[in-house]
Amino acid sequence: MIPRVARPRIGSMILPAVVVGLILLLVVSSPAGTKPGEAVYEEVPLPDVLFLCGEPVPIEQRHVREMLDRELTISAWDQAQVFMWLKRASRYFPHIEKRLAEEGMPDDLKYLAVAESSLITHIRSHRGAMGPWQFMPRTARHNGLREDRRIDERRDFERSTSAALHYLKTLHGIFGNWALAMAAYNCGDTRLRKEMKLQRAESFYRLNLPLETERYIFRIAAIKLILEDPARYGYQIPENRLYRPVSCDRVEVNLPAAVPIVDVAEALGTDFKTIKELNPHILGYNLSPGRYVVKVPEGRGLRLTRVLETICKTYAADIDGNITGERYVVQRGDTLIGISRRSGVPVHTIQELNSIRGSLIRVGQNLELKP
Repeated sequence: MIPRVARPRIGSMILPAVVVGLILLLVVSSPAGTKPGEAVYEEVPLPDVLFLCGEPVPIEQRHVREMLDRELTISAWDQAQVFMWLKRASRYFPHIEKRLAEEGMPDDLKYLAVAESSLITHIRSHRGAMGPWQFMPRTARHNGLREDRRIDERRDFERSTSAALHYLKTLHGIFGNWALAMAAYNCGDTRLRKEMKLQRAESFYRLNLPLETERYIFRIAAIKLILEDPARYGYQIPENRLYRPVSCDRVEVNLPAAVPIVDVAEALGTDFKTIKELNPHILGYNLSPGRYVVKVPEGRGLRLTRVLETICKTYAADIDGNITGERYVVQRGDTLIGISRRSGVPVHTIQELNSIRGSLIRVGQNLELKP
């Protein structure tokens, strides 16, 4: 007789599995640099003295020290985020540092961009703030950025950096120190002035502000501590894993008509995705009419000028807006009848050339006007 082999009950397997899972969780969640078998829970070190933008942070005060402790602990234990901060900082900090030096502003302001966006150029908040410096539409336009349905310069790293430094310098001129200027950047200068008046306080560290704003300054300080000395907080990353600045040519264009990006990309020997990634501020599928900067792969800037001259002849319009080119990119508010009147091409011809049934056309559609 073959002896029966007892099958383990499901219940008897649950406890060991839970124990193993907890052990793995502790190992995975241990700070960067921790090896198996080492202590899992380590206190994040706090500095004895701290300056932010050249101004002393009064960490001898209980409230200040505990707020810094909170933000530093949260940030230091967010391993994936810190690694990405380090990688992106290698790409974006050189430009910010250069602009800050040119403006005579504190180098520490670069950490504000990390607090705002983690240096993600296309990030958008639930409130509608956009870009590496998280500008709201109204504030962006007030500080010289173009923000409309075709171009959103909040996404342009160089342009938004210049606008952010201009705004911060203005706020510093209003409040007289950088802690208050950064707080105003977060909650608005009107709100901050109101709270200062009601509370009769002129130091950020004595003000009772919205928790988001209070945490904001300490988050910037925590980011500074970690990125200035990542090894102290357990982070090491090889040089070859850091992201390098992307080399490209910048060309100011002034286009009389919309031009499909794909046409430009093909003429430059690249692709649509490359042009879009270099130009996150250009929305949609076309280079829109007007004056702005277009970035192209390094070495192709002069070629872009010649390419646009050629392509623009294909998408030409006269001073009255009449379409004179061989093609046309559909704009918001266009109809087949309107395009027919402006181009002189009968509606049925446009329909036949573009395989259009009925009268439906879409914004951004590239229409052939001549056989």
